[in-house]
Amino acid sequence: MIDLDYTFFIQLVNFLITLTVLNLILYRPIRGIIKKRAEVMSEKLGSIEEFAAEAEEKLTNYQQALSGARSEAQQLRMSLKEEGMSEETTVLSKAGTEAAEKISVARQEIDSQKQTALTSLHGAVAGYAKEVANKVLAKG
Repeated sequence: MIDLDYTFFIQLVNFLITLTVLNLILYRPIRGIIKKRAEVMSEKLGSIEEFAAEAEEKLTNYQQALSGARSEAQQLRMSLKEEGMSEETTVLSKAGTEAAEKISVARQEIDSQKQTALTSLHGAVAGYAKEVANKVLAKG
């Protein structure tokens, strides 16, 4: 069995003194360092989360701006295409009108040349007929 004599109390006091000294010299500073480290890590984690939220917001804003720019470019492209189509229609109709006028003028010119050629041929045909008749009669 355990005897409780005065050495037990001396060892108990010695243990309590050692515990107090260790607490002052070793345990408290280590707990303080651990507490500071936890605070720093908490701050860093908070700043990381804040940075991630800002990055996500910027990405969302960028995507919205990009979508708006694409939409605007699509509208601009469509309006320019429509403008080009109307310009093409105008140019083609003008070219068609000019071509029709040129064809009409060319037909009139061809008809007048035809009439001139026919008139000159009618006069020549009569002369050729007389020559042929004279040659036929001269042989006979």
